[in-house]
Amino acid sequence: MAWGKTSDGQYSRGPQARSPRGARLPVMEVRTFDAPSGERLDVAIAQALAVSRTFAKELVSEGYVTLDGKPVGKPATKLSGNEVVSVLLPPARPVDVEPEDLDVPVLFEDEYLAVIDKPPGIVAHPTATVRTGTVVNALLGRIPLSKERFQDPADDLFRPGIVHRLDKDTSGVMVVAKTDEAHRHLANSFKRRFTEKEYVAIAVGEVADGTIVDAPIGRHPVERQRMTVGGEAPRSASTHVWALARAPGHTLVRAKPHTGRTHQIRVHLWHLGAPILGDEVYGKASSLIGRQALHARSLTLPHPRDNAPVTFVAPVREDIVEAWLRLGGSWPSELELPLSRPVEGPPPGMEPPPDRGD
Repeated sequence: MAWGKTSDGQYSRGPQARSPRGARLPVMEVRTFDAPSGERLDVAIAQALAVSRTFAKELVSEGYVTLDGKPVGKPATKLSGNEVVSVLLPPARPVDVEPEDLDVPVLFEDEYLAVIDKPPGIVAHPTATVRTGTVVNALLGRIPLSKERFQDPADDLFRPGIVHRLDKDTSGVMVVAKTDEAHRHLANSFKRRFTEKEYVAIAVGEVADGTIVDAPIGRHPVERQRMTVGGEAPRSASTHVWALARAPGHTLVRAKPHTGRTHQIRVHLWHLGAPILGDEVYGKASSLIGRQALHARSLTLPHPRDNAPVTFVAPVREDIVEAWLRLGGSWPSELELPLSRPVEGPPPGMEPPPDRGD
């Protein structure tokens, strides 16, 4: 992380206080204090700056904090008392999370839940440092969301309706709860693994059909934004991977995670030596696609109304299809082409369970 000084004596994040395109970045304030002996870094920041511990943790994890001028990404770092802590405070965020007009297609909706096709580039819910441009912002005021009445829009943890997440640059099917009862049912279904998810991805390398990756995943000990096989506090993780088609040096795969670890499919394909195309964290950027070529294609879950299984499908996004074709591959017939126009009603395979009149 580079800090640049602006003409008015303030500091901005980035080389010479400018973005890669030359636009001036928002002015940020730098706060510096002497570290208290024996305290956790995030606790010390929360106390010194009078902010919540959640916000302090995010500042550390997102690279806004240095110790003696050196980046540190672990909120639990113990301080010796001899360090100087510097915190780069991002611009003031809106107090409340507010509705926004964002292009988030709703694939299906009933009185219990809504199913969306999450576009790449947006996160599921607000955080202490991200208050706009999320799935929650897109749905607020558009549909009722669970727990909305009981959560404060100014709270760092404001996330009504959210029962599971997709990575920011992963697209695809995602369910949100509309009632508190549905929220409890869906959250329990994800927790107890009563749901089934399938993804489509382009892997850079050869992946054998039917590969099962059974390798625990934990936080990378140094690069705190990464997960890794093993790592800190590893948890069991299993992914089944099938080869759908092949192109020179690449494999179009279908991946079914049997656990729900952070970055699981991305980490497991990297572990196989075949990282996802365009994944800048576990592989490298690609000129063929501007994000990781990973799409959550289908989700099966027990419906909150009667516990009957229902499957929702989001056709693979056009950028992934185009990248595959440019690699010289043929799009497999078992995968539908992306929709070029809205359709009336849910596509086949997305019908809710029949109303049994109860």
